[in-house]
Amino acid sequence: MNTPSVSYKNHRFPPQIIAHAVWLYFRFPLSLRLVEEMLLERGIVVSYETIRRWSRKFGAAYAKRLRRKMPSRNDVWHLDEVVISIGGRKHWLWRAVDQDGYVLDEIVQSRRDTEAAKRLLLRLLKKQGLMPKRIVTDKLRSYCAAKRDVMPSIEHRSHKGLNNRAENSHLPLRKRERVMQGFRSAGSLQRFTSVFSAVRNLFVPPHQKRSALATHIHRIHSMAQWKAVTAAAT
Repeated sequence: MNTPSVSYKNHRFPPQIIAHAVWLYFRFPLSLRLVEEMLLERGIVVSYETIRRWSRKFGAAYAKRLRRKMPSRNDVWHLDEVVISIGGRKHWLWRAVDQDGYVLDEIVQSRRDTEAAKRLLLRLLKKQGLMPKRIVTDKLRSYCAAKRDVMPSIEHRSHKGLNNRAENSHLPLRKRERVMQGFRSAGSLQRFTSVFSAVRNLFVPPHQKRSALATHIHRIHSMAQWKAVTAAAT
């Protein structure tokens, strides 16, 4: 990896404990206080505020180092947006997942229009480096207008029934939103979801049918990569 290693300088807890706390918080629908309690059961006395600081500082660093799925010209991008209320104001989380349910990108925006859809597509092209085989969306007209400007030659299927994959990708975050009792700002939502999705991409097997053994092996490999990324293997 080209990204620099994670530094734990001036932290009195060892990397293994910090990485484990961050993993618990982003991997499972747990509040900070529940993570604090789970660590206490293991004899680790640390406040939930410290876990919050760890999650904010190290979560983003870990996410940047996690291996991303290689893009392909045969990928199908499923796009969708979901409304999230922050401080009484509506915001939209725009998300793109591929045919396997892997989260490609997501962006929090205050608008639900063509410019917002266009911004998502441009971010996707920059991050993926390749155009997809086709895109799938619901019936929101903003997607059609944005697609004409950004990628006019790409096939576009627009039908609510076809876009269940993108719509279902919102469910894990909805569960976390309830546990966290909402988000304080658009920035905090963007920071959290970028790490949350990166961790989920690593640990959740693709949607195609897998045996119990294959799923178990996938999780073992995921844990090994997590320990390597967090420098918590020793």
